[in-house]
Amino acid sequence: MRLRAAHLIGREAEVTELGESLRHLNRSRGGTAFLVGEGGIGKSRLVAELIGAALDAGVRVLKGRSSTIGPMVPLRPLTEALMPLSRGGVTPDEASLGPYRPVLGRLVPGWSTGAPDQGSTVVLAEAVLRVLAHAGRESGCLLVLEDLHDADTETLAIVEYLVDNLEQQPLMLVATLRCDPGEALNLAESAGRRGSATVFRLAPLDADEVGRVIASCLDTDPGLMPAEVLVQMWQDSAGIPFLVEELLQGAVAGGSLVREGAAWRVVGDLRRNMPRALLESASHRIDQLGPQGRTLLSAAAVLGRRFPLSVLQSMTGVDDRTLLSHLHASVVARLVAADEPAPDWYAFQHPLTAEALLAQLTPTARVALSERAANAIETLNPGLPGDWCPLAATLRADAGDPVRAGRLFTEAGRRALADGAVGSAVALLDRAERLLAEGGDSAARAEALEALLPALAETGDLTRALSLAGSLRELAGAGLGAARLAALHTRLAHVAYMAGRWADGNNQIERARGLLATAPDEAHTALTDVVEAYLCLVTPGPDRTQRAERLARAALGTAERQSLPLVACQAWELLGVVARERDLVEASTYLEQAMNTAERHGLWLQRMYALTRLGGIRWLDDGSTATLDEARTEAQRLGAVTVVYGIDGILTLHDVLRGRFTEARALGDETLTMATRLKLTSVARYLLMARAVLAAHQGDRAAMEEALTDFGRWGGSRSPEEPLALGLAGVFCALLEENRDQAARTMADLEALEAENPTTFHLSGRHGLGLLLDLLDGRADRGHLDRLAGSAAGRMRWNHHFVLLAEAVLLGREGRPEAAGRTALLAQQAGAPYPTARHLGQRLIAEEAHALNWGEPERWLREAEHHFRGTSATAVVGACRTLLRAIGAPVRQHRTGSDRIPPELRLKGMTVREYEIFRLLADRPSNKDIAARLYISPRTVEKHVASLIAKTGLPNRSQLCALAAEQC
Repeated sequence: MRLRAAHLIGREAEVTELGESLRHLNRSRGGTAFLVGEGGIGKSRLVAELIGAALDAGVRVLKGRSSTIGPMVPLRPLTEALMPLSRGGVTPDEASLGPYRPVLGRLVPGWSTGAPDQGSTVVLAEAVLRVLAHAGRESGCLLVLEDLHDADTETLAIVEYLVDNLEQQPLMLVATLRCDPGEALNLAESAGRRGSATVFRLAPLDADEVGRVIASCLDTDPGLMPAEVLVQMWQDSAGIPFLVEELLQGAVAGGSLVREGAAWRVVGDLRRNMPRALLESASHRIDQLGPQGRTLLSAAAVLGRRFPLSVLQSMTGVDDRTLLSHLHASVVARLVAADEPAPDWYAFQHPLTAEALLAQLTPTARVALSERAANAIETLNPGLPGDWCPLAATLRADAGDPVRAGRLFTEAGRRALADGAVGSAVALLDRAERLLAEGGDSAARAEALEALLPALAETGDLTRALSLAGSLRELAGAGLGAARLAALHTRLAHVAYMAGRWADGNNQIERARGLLATAPDEAHTALTDVVEAYLCLVTPGPDRTQRAERLARAALGTAERQSLPLVACQAWELLGVVARERDLVEASTYLEQAMNTAERHGLWLQRMYALTRLGGIRWLDDGSTATLDEARTEAQRLGAVTVVYGIDGILTLHDVLRGRFTEARALGDETLTMATRLKLTSVARYLLMARAVLAAHQGDRAAMEEALTDFGRWGGSRSPEEPLALGLAGVFCALLEENRDQAARTMADLEALEAENPTTFHLSGRHGLGLLLDLLDGRADRGHLDRLAGSAAGRMRWNHHFVLLAEAVLLGREGRPEAAGRTALLAQQAGAPYPTARHLGQRLIAEEAHALNWGEPERWLREAEHHFRGTSATAVVGACRTLLRAIGAPVRQHRTGSDRIPPELRLKGMTVREYEIFRLLADRPSNKDIAARLYISPRTVEKHVASLIAKTGLPNRSQLCALAAEQC
């Protein structure tokens, strides 16, 4: 007899809508559906119906489930879903995964490349998205995740990422979850509100639908079913399909409902004392197993929905024959089933069954069983590898042993943090800290806090991390050692540094120093020195780099004496950062030391970080990207996606400075898309700065200002990239507009900003272009030039080009025209890779070179005019042509630039020159000001303005200026 409905009842609308979504997969139109409802409402049955339709359509189906009892197991449902791909011989596609391949080893060991991953949940989410898209490339893929309400933080984060990025993928995600308040329900509702997913709230069945379920379960015609069965089942089940089936099972098994031919007859009391209907139904079947069978299943319920036979046998002490006999009977009674593919594991067929068994245990009995379970797990699994550690911790807590539980949760949290499961680490360590506070073990609580603070910082919950300062005060009062307390204050200082709260960080460092003064400890002092050094770099003050260097050197000395390789690597790297401004060779030496230290101790990520910084130095020094390319390849091999995109940002700016605008736009847009998706704030900010520079170097102020607005939204104000935005974008754009006053004002703003907040970026112009402008305008002399020429920043190739131009100008003024010409030639050679800078520099010095009879001003102006004619920098083109006329050189007419005139103005007959003047009228300048900007006479400007008034049909100059402000 079948006591399960033969087909799905009451969910026809949901089946239709889900089926339609499934059919969209062949057009690469993915989507997400959340099936929400209380336990037993029929979520799994609806999923089974969808899976059947998917298999019929040839869609690949992957299915995973979260643990429902006990501690969260990081990423379990995703691992379970992807394992069939590995068993089926599916290998992730290298071409589509690229640098994401290494992180997949966290989910499927067989896919590991052996390279360490960065532990970023977002990077792992992108890898999952790509491998699922590859799996469904032919006919689509259906990913089913059940019991999402019991999922860990990392799984929820990956689900949220998938939800937001499935629209153009051949992938359908269906997740089931209960309607209880929690993070999973918040995720589903949020996705539903923003239209990223469809949320199906499964309601209880109505009376008619319950009748149909009963008839299907009893394999009878609804008309042959006793009316009292429908009434009783409808009342007692509250419309929950699972309870209908369970109540029927109990009635039939208990003999109160019997078959007579094709019909059924009630021969006993159908009523159950709700809400104990399920419990009594399960208990009736369990009772048939005998007392030992009930004890066995109660012990299994303590372990969770899933349980291993080896642990169960150790807990109960039964022999193999008895264990297998009761297990077989439980399977026949549909209480448990084999939990494939693990041969030793079984699971309750429904979580409510396990919950019902636990509800029948007395508190004393549950404590005793929990203790026996923990003892068995620890005996059978020395060292508690994998998921055994958090399970044993949960059992120790249930057994009333908060200290042992807290220590185990601390260990589980450390392991999760090392594996990159930061969210689970926070949950485990937070529970550890609370249990150890309850148990009064101050030393163990300090260990939990030492791991919890960086874990919270990694999740971005900096406020929560800083709030734990109160816990440190409690530990101080509990007699914790000074060195351990100092370490905790140092970790809080690092959290404050990451949060940008330098004052709070310095306060924590001061407390750590005070504690270490009473109990000196070199290792803890080295850690404190390194953290304080980084705080120095962001704390306002004229000597912050000097203080940071002193602290880094002190930390380095201790690290070498105490064999602290990680601290040594960090110290060498910091020394390389602060030395870059004074000596690039010295900075490179420090970074090579960091690389050597990392290699000796197998710290491959630290080596890659140092190699990246070394590549940056070599790029600044001579414009070469060879080391950066090497670092990018290494980062890609290690799966360090964040570093890959950071290097791509530098390469984008490199292309801009080299005048490869098309390549820069393509690489920058692609990298910015990924940086935005992965929420890499600093990388996105750098790319937006590069986008502004790209527009500025083409004379496109509107595009530049749009990019700078976006740059500001990403925290650009007072950021390390702001000087580059001001100098490489703002100053350059003003110069290409022939607005030297605006360029000087922007350069002054830049210098004030860098005086207040020195930056480790040195291409803004303060060490090159700014010197040349000051010299041309009489604000600098030989002393200024010699100081800059001798600095490390002044010798960087981009800056050195402008320094040489300034040297040529001074030599010309000193009456040494031949030396000036030779130096100008050296400047052209230095600036050869940077065409925009080279031609702008030639235009800037040409007028003075002609006046003092040195160099080749006519050739320089012609080359500059030719170069800028293909950009929006019409003003500098006009200036070059005017200067050529002024020195008596012939000038050929070019009728280009009309495409930049708005169509409505072009139809009025506006010429290119008139449009140049029209744009300037937006600021209401005088004819003399316009003439100076365009290198023409005021009389010529007056004629053009009169022509503009006539062509636009406006009555006067004031309204012409208003139109210009509106149009431009």
